[in-house]
Amino acid sequence: MLSRGERITWAALAVLVLAGAAAAWYTRAAWLPGAGPWLEQLWRKSTRPGPETLPPGKRAAGAGARSGSGAEPPPPPPRKCLTPDGRVVYTNQPCPAGTREQALDGALSVLPSGPGGAAPQPRP
Repeated sequence: MLSRGERITWAALAVLVLAGAAAAWYTRAAWLPGAGPWLEQLWRKSTRPGPETLPPGKRAAGAGARSGSGAEPPPPPPRKCLTPDGRVVYTNQPCPAGTREQALDGALSVLPSGPGGAAPQPRP
């Protein structure tokens, strides 16, 4: 059980925290534009840490692999090709003759294996 003095101290602390939160919310138009980019950067670093968070021994090895100094080039971008009969073909090669290339909506992340990475898909 807390003594009377401890209860008063904790209650005063809770009131101060609530008053500070209310004052920050009320004055957010004044300080949020300046703090917004800093807060976004802090959120990015805390949720998606980059190579600067690695130990010093592993930092150089990780940065070299990401900088493109590896022997393997990046994979070609995926393409969505529409055939004249209405089928959709996803490939990482140029669209075959007689097909039309369409924009990808960004939902495709893995191409099926096969010749040229192409696999016909029924049209929804």
